[in-house]
Amino acid sequence: MVKAWDRVDLGRDWTPPVCTGWTTPGFTTLVVTVALFRHSSGVEGLLRRIGTISELAGMRYWSTTHKRWQTLIVDAYALPGPAGGRRRSDFSPDEIAEGKILYYQMEDNLSGKAIYRMHIQSASPDRLVFDTENISTMRYFLWPIYRAGEMQAIYYFDRESQDVWRYYSITRSGRSASRLTEGNDASSINRAVAFYRHLAGIPTDQEPPASP
Repeated sequence: MVKAWDRVDLGRDWTPPVCTGWTTPGFTTLVVTVALFRHSSGVEGLLRRIGTISELAGMRYWSTTHKRWQTLIVDAYALPGPAGGRRRSDFSPDEIAEGKILYYQMEDNLSGKAIYRMHIQSASPDRLVFDTENISTMRYFLWPIYRAGEMQAIYYFDRESQDVWRYYSITRSGRSASRLTEGNDASSINRAVAFYRHLAGIPTDQEPPASP
């Protein structure tokens, strides 16, 4: 299940749940994704997928504008620190440890390159929680659309049984995001589902699209 809201729905001063760790109120776009999926490699496999930043490159999603599958993430790679430009190898499962802060750079098909911070909140055999946010400005044709900290996401994985995991994510853009980002709920849904499918090991361009 996936659901999107804009600030008209919940109000400009919406307060994030305490579990997110987000302290700034409000949003421009908010998307929640909930799912169950099978995964036979345990938490070790999930840690490996999360740490393999380079595999984000080439991720596809359904473009509601062009009515076709197209590339969402043009390029992605791990960084040794918060400064961009110098690539390093993907993060190992051992690096996806509770309390760890990691950095990576990702290039979106619309908003260009940005550096992201990943914070591992919890990492145990039955539960995995991490959050991400941009720490550099995201631009559309040189026009700033998301300032630092305005594109945030948090991901929860909880083991239901031996091979079944429950997934829950919240993605939001800050309330000061450019107006160019408003009114695109279907696109926001498809982008959120693409990330879910990637993390769950499902082809991101698998039919049908979440929001055609």
